[in-house]
Amino acid sequence: MAKNLQHPTNDEADSEYAARRMAFHPYNIFMSLVLIGVTMLFIAFSAAYIYTRFQSDIPTIKLPNLFIFNTFILIGSSLTIRWANTSYKKDDTKQYQLALLVTIVLTCIFMVLQMVAWQDLVHQDIFVATSTMASYLYLISGLHFMHVIAGLPFLILFYHAALKKMKEPVSVLVYFSDPEKRLKLKLLTFYWHFLDALWIYLVLFFLVNRLF
Repeated sequence: MAKNLQHPTNDEADSEYAARRMAFHPYNIFMSLVLIGVTMLFIAFSAAYIYTRFQSDIPTIKLPNLFIFNTFILIGSSLTIRWANTSYKKDDTKQYQLALLVTIVLTCIFMVLQMVAWQDLVHQDIFVATSTMASYLYLISGLHFMHVIAGLPFLILFYHAALKKMKEPVSVLVYFSDPEKRLKLKLLTFYWHFLDALWIYLVLFFLVNRLF
């Protein structure tokens, strides 16, 4: 017996085409290149750290406790930006705005605590000039800090747009149905998860090196 072949409807074909088009959107390509570059950069610094440490037999630096505490702050910001995505998909304006605001607040708390952690190292007389391992610690954590700063303005822009353009039912409908905005939010979320994962890796990297 011949099998019935199901042909996609016009709507399904259009959706599939739109999905393929978004997959190769310049924003997607740019973000992929950025994350690949950042990953390679931190791998290079990690390798240089290990090489310098064992080549020169230099003792490692004890991480301030705030580095570990900040890990939970970043995990929290990853959860809240995911909450923003869920709210966006549900067309829940209030929850979407709140989730973005909480993500911004958590990010600012992370940045403040990171500066306090560096100040703690200074109070212990641990400076860039006094220890090679301290130089790596400041440099690597500072680079991560810069990438957090780079993402913060986009979070603020999303929040500002949500407050400004999501006041009336029609504007809310237009906002939530915009595929480019969905893509931008998806990429921002992925970037935030990447920063979270990168920070967890860095903290574990320094802790494990402390053991050996």
